[in-house]
Amino acid sequence: MRAGADARPRTTGSDTRPRQAAATVHEHITDAVKTPDLIRLTGDLVLARFETMKVYAALGAVRSLLRRGRVVPGQTLVDSSSGIYALALAMACHRYGLRCHIVASTTVDATMRAQLEILGATVDAMPPSQSLRLDQELRVRHVRRLLTERPDFHWMRQYHDGVHHEGYREFAELLAGALPEGPLTVVGAVGTGASTGGLARALRESGRSVRLVGIQPFGSVTFGSERFEDPEAIIAGIGSSIPFGNVRHELYDTVHWMDFRHAMAGAVGLLREHAVFAGLSTGAAHLAASWEAARDPGRLHLVLGADTGHRYAERVFARHAEALDPAGLRPRTIVSPAGLRPPWSVMEWAGRAAPEAARTDEGDRTDEGDAPSPVPTVELLP
Repeated sequence: MRAGADARPRTTGSDTRPRQAAATVHEHITDAVKTPDLIRLTGDLVLARFETMKVYAALGAVRSLLRRGRVVPGQTLVDSSSGIYALALAMACHRYGLRCHIVASTTVDATMRAQLEILGATVDAMPPSQSLRLDQELRVRHVRRLLTERPDFHWMRQYHDGVHHEGYREFAELLAGALPEGPLTVVGAVGTGASTGGLARALRESGRSVRLVGIQPFGSVTFGSERFEDPEAIIAGIGSSIPFGNVRHELYDTVHWMDFRHAMAGAVGLLREHAVFAGLSTGAAHLAASWEAARDPGRLHLVLGADTGHRYAERVFARHAEALDPAGLRPRTIVSPAGLRPPWSVMEWAGRAAPEAARTDEGDRTDEGDAPSPVPTVELLP
């Protein structure tokens, strides 16, 4: 039954009165936006829907760096971003009295830039580029030039510094209290690797059995699909054309590669069936998780919804009449990256090492999350 066909509330009990929940007064906006809404889509499928998931990464990283004395209040933190990490870092800097400098991808729109500038961040926008690889390479080169001119800047290196895994331990603790015990499959966009990898590591360390399912676009080097192109793809944040040190390939059990039109089908379907307005990477994860859950009934599946759908309003949701029906979509099952074919492929990755093109120098991977913490040098708010 479609929404609007019946105005009665969806409930399984006779009491339809709203339950009164205790409200929390937050000390800073980051505390409010970092916590996701947990929404049961089906019996075996739960969505963690964030306003911006990378607040966990940015807050965890900034707090750790301050405690270890690697940065001090008033210092400038700089990084390259395609969007939601930039806002998360700017909010973390706002909270802890740090300056923020963003080298912005062409995907950072006017709304996002205005928020960054009002928060006090300095924004260097890169020129328009039709190539994701060129866009990423130009941003990294620009950051390196800035560091040469301003050695007092601290480069956050969200793509490589393992300190960004730390914040997801807090998310894992939240899930432990909200979800029933037992085996869990986590499904989410790979991106920089911090969110899916950091969450899976923390959950596994707590003793829970966790399968990790990663989502990639065609054209991403991270899991070996760089030989393909997807002209409509605007989901740069879930893949990469350059190696990312924060992606721990050995953590992933399964990988799905998906084109723009399939991710769009998942996002539009999520809004149509569940009234959830979420981003394109969430749509891709939703489509993959629905397929995974159908193959493994009875096992709980958690979909990571990294952001809302506002950035995709015109290029995705305004085109909803074009969206494919998710019910008729199936992936091609492959046994190695050599078998990859658009528009949707799936492979049991089974903890394999990174493909050759996705490997970084050992010195480029800084496992800050595994390093011992020195005596704190600054008192942080909760």
